[in-house]
Amino acid sequence: MENKKEIYLAGGCFWGTEKYMQEIAGVIETQVGYANGQTAAPTYEQVCHENTGHAETVRVVYDSSKAPLSWLLGLFYRIIDPTSVNRQGGDTGRQYRTGVYYTNPQDKEVVEASLAALQKQYSQPLAVEALPLKNFYPAEEYHQKYLDKNPTGYCHVPWDAIEEVKKLRP
Repeated sequence: MENKKEIYLAGGCFWGTEKYMQEIAGVIETQVGYANGQTAAPTYEQVCHENTGHAETVRVVYDSSKAPLSWLLGLFYRIIDPTSVNRQGGDTGRQYRTGVYYTNPQDKEVVEASLAALQKQYSQPLAVEALPLKNFYPAEEYHQKYLDKNPTGYCHVPWDAIEEVKKLRP
């Protein structure tokens, strides 16, 4: 499909970020994993305890004719604290940093413009990385669609935000 694009979003624990993103109109597919670290194919335990440098990240495949990147990013920014360093909700550590990782060099301008607009809403500097994707390794199967499998599982994203995003259209 000509309009099929991808972006990688790190927003704290990947369970809630994935659940939120998969409910957005125009999102085709999501996958949780580990991005932009120093080791190949890390496990969850390694990411949490061995300083691999990876961020818990969600691969988002979307139809850009139904969900433009700038719109998706605006929705993503609603569920993170963009000024928080290595922390979202109750999760702390470098693996919970926030970031937008792109694979298409043309997306860099859209990402940077969205962050510039977001910065105007804050007096503190933003802590959201905006970088090309260096690497991405899918997380273990039990992490994929975790909140679908475990609806009462931990989620730093408010459930009302997940319900609300279902109703939105670009």
